[in-house]
Amino acid sequence: MSATMFFLVMAVITIAFLFNLVRSRRLREKYVALWMVVGLATIVLVLFPGLLASLARLVGVAVPSNLLFFLAILLLLGVCLQLSLEISLAEEKSRTLAEHVAILNLQMRELTGQSARITPAELEQPEDELEPSERLQQRDAVRPEPSPDHQRN
Repeated sequence: MSATMFFLVMAVITIAFLFNLVRSRRLREKYVALWMVVGLATIVLVLFPGLLASLARLVGVAVPSNLLFFLAILLLLGVCLQLSLEISLAEEKSRTLAEHVAILNLQMRELTGQSARITPAELEQPEDELEPSERLQQRDAVRPEPSPDHQRN
């Protein structure tokens, strides 16, 4: 099998694999676009091998493989930038959601008449799979009601 056929088959397999990932919803469309461009560019370069040499001469690069490596580095930098942006957005959303959960917990405590102050022991306790109302019912069932003669005035 010649190198041309090998790279052509690998590029087609890569594109088919990407379509399968998108179809099965394991990869979102916005991430697959860059990889589709890489697969299609690979097919074009395999089918027209003189294109890379012509492009290298046009840009002023002496060795065509150096141009290919440079383009690959640019691609990897683009991927890193895209992933960094996604991480920043996810971090912001996570922080916002944590703030909303804290506000909701405070409101829930105020509505149930509990102290709004959270003790360090409560912060270390792992969360149950129960709904917040079920958790409160379970906690209230365990805690005995204080008798009237033990309350301070």
